[in-house]
Amino acid sequence: MTDAPRPEARAPRGFVDRRARDLAFERQILAKVSAVYERYGFEALDTGALEYADALGKFLPDADRPNEGVFALQDDDEQWMALRYDLTAPLARFVAQNWETLPKPFRRYAFGSVWRNEKPGPGRFREFTQCDADTVGSARPEADAEIIAMAVEGLEAAGLPTGSAVIKINNRKLLNGLLAAAGVTDEAQKLGVLRAVDKLDRLGPEGVRLLLGEGRKDESGAFTKGAGLSAAGADAVLAFTAAGASGRSETLDKIAAVIGGSAEGDEGLAELAAIDRALASLGVGADRAMFDPSIVRGLEYYTGAVFEAELLLQTKDEKGNAVRFGSIGGGGRYDDLVARFTGERTPATGFSFGVSRLASALRAAGRELGGETRGPVVVIAFSQDDMPHYFQVVGELRSAGIPAEVYLGGSSMKAQMKYADRRMAPAAIMLGGDEIAAGKVTIKDLDLGRALSAGVTDNTEWREQRPGQQTIDRGELVAAVRKIIEAQG
Repeated sequence: MTDAPRPEARAPRGFVDRRARDLAFERQILAKVSAVYERYGFEALDTGALEYADALGKFLPDADRPNEGVFALQDDDEQWMALRYDLTAPLARFVAQNWETLPKPFRRYAFGSVWRNEKPGPGRFREFTQCDADTVGSARPEADAEIIAMAVEGLEAAGLPTGSAVIKINNRKLLNGLLAAAGVTDEAQKLGVLRAVDKLDRLGPEGVRLLLGEGRKDESGAFTKGAGLSAAGADAVLAFTAAGASGRSETLDKIAAVIGGSAEGDEGLAELAAIDRALASLGVGADRAMFDPSIVRGLEYYTGAVFEAELLLQTKDEKGNAVRFGSIGGGGRYDDLVARFTGERTPATGFSFGVSRLASALRAAGRELGGETRGPVVVIAFSQDDMPHYFQVVGELRSAGIPAEVYLGGSSMKAQMKYADRRMAPAAIMLGGDEIAAGKVTIKDLDLGRALSAGVTDNTEWREQRPGQQTIDRGELVAAVRKIIEAQG
């Protein structure tokens, strides 16, 4: 050892370490959702972690170093690259680069890590896994409907019971039509209205009314400038957001009565009506996908239909207190994104959810898949001289598809058994000198021991038929271990 300063062991803020249980849970979610997406005819695509900074679009650099919102570095050719902050911007670049050779429409899904150089906080990370599905090249509202139906089925496949989440759908053209009828044509003012409405769930109607008008001062005293609508204009917007009804067709009727028959508003209504018909044909009712005029989505690149998945399950925090989880995913139509590269409008629509957030939501609702991650069968090491025998045993088990390891620490048998239990091993294999000489092996059923220690009393027959420890012929090892694993399910 030297006297040199030692670094403090610490993870960077906004980055988390995940062990086997978390990884296994998220992999199960991705496997189940991917199977749904592929059944709908979407192909998998993986783009690189880095994109040129100017291709990302949302965080275009306005200084010598484009590090606002993204993690960026300069290549040896002096071009700036940045870690992708979502999976949609890389898709737009890929489509523009390969459009001539792609099937059209191009239907793809993707999942992977994304990075955002933003202030971390509770539930807000700088690195997380997203899962996206998009259709590029179809302007039909039915393409939106398929994305919505697929999102519904994908979330249910991930572990959400039917009726425990709902996709809320709106169309940006409806609000645009309403604002046009009110004489609002300035794009910055429109964006201010969208951002105000997007806070409806958090601030309520009166808080949003202030943001639609002159502005709002929050609890800390900070003032947010408003969109500058008149009182009548703010009333019209709030009346529009409150036009939801239990059924999709009833909601459309109420919206039509509010927006006043503007050309763009009528176009949005027609698109929602087509989405309604397609969803009905796909068997997706209003309990799983509903129209909600208050959904606008914050990103300004959406051009038509927008949708957001809301969790309805009762959820609790770590202290057992009831909490509202809210949105677990969203998306919409973005017909202008590919045009940044090509100059030509290319229709596109998609849905995205954060895998870690969905996993957290499922856990909070008590719906985690699988439970504890199973560990390997552990072969107890009694003697260094008998290591070849121990490795023959793990070789047999591994060849049979059973995870296994020889204990390679230097501890007592008691400590080794504690290790096996901590690894959630289904069984421990004991191979002493006498057993080796006699061609025998002793198996300790750790699953049974855990069940008994947990006070399992409702399956007496199951317990009586399972010896806690048995010595058998070496040739019966694999079958006996497999029986223990299969009994646990």
